[in-house]
Amino acid sequence: MDSDAVAAISRLKFRYLRALDTKAWDEFADTMVPEATATYSEYLQFESRDAFLAFMRNTLGPHVITEHRCDHPEIDIDGDTATGTWYLADTVLIPGHNMLLRGAAFYTDKYVKCDDGHWRIAHTGYERTYEVVLSLSDLPSLRLTSSRWGLIARDPADATRTEPAPPDATMG
Repeated sequence: MDSDAVAAISRLKFRYLRALDTKAWDEFADTMVPEATATYSEYLQFESRDAFLAFMRNTLGPHVITEHRCDHPEIDIDGDTATGTWYLADTVLIPGHNMLLRGAAFYTDKYVKCDDGHWRIAHTGYERTYEVVLSLSDLPSLRLTSSRWGLIARDPADATRTEPAPPDATMG
């Protein structure tokens, strides 16, 4: 096994997740090749990085707070290509829609080593093992006390629906 390649791919996946959760969209795009594909269900598939990025930007705006964690990597290297399986645990919080989602899934990724020497994602997608959605009203003691996007100390009971519901806030 090429331990340097495994380390580089692990770092790439962690960068992908950090860029996703911080909404660093240019950095997120740089983790993938332009022709990258993504599959999250038979109804949610993307045939290019640009299409996937546009969906993510539109769906996961500042009104959606996400946390994605991957571990237990199983990475196989074959020259300048690789595959990876990761265990995902994620949380999606949408105060404006009074919603909290928790879930888990297994990511299945394909990677390529590019001409610049960096590994990038050629395909990503996951299959859910479970997903639960809670109303923030069911958690009366919950208070959002800090957020990178300024939604501070918002009482879920005061949530208003001034923005349209995202098409699918479970992505990641």
